[in-house]
Amino acid sequence: MNTQSYKCVKCGSTDYLVEEIRTTGGALAKFFDVQNKKFTVVSCTRCGYSELYRRTTSTIGNVVDFLAGG
Repeated sequence: MNTQSYKCVKCGSTDYLVEEIRTTGGALAKFFDVQNKKFTVVSCTRCGYSELYRRTTSTIGNVVDFLAGG
């Protein structure tokens, strides 16, 4: 993700935290505990409002995740 400045749409603060989360996407992914959905989360440090941005995952990353057990 490009380094950008964010402004919270709720409180107007420009202080934020950027993190990454991975989630499962369907029944088979849940069964095999493969987190094949990836998101970048931008959260306002003042009020906690958060926005999620979908990221693409690589096939090799999904295979490694599966072999490593999630």
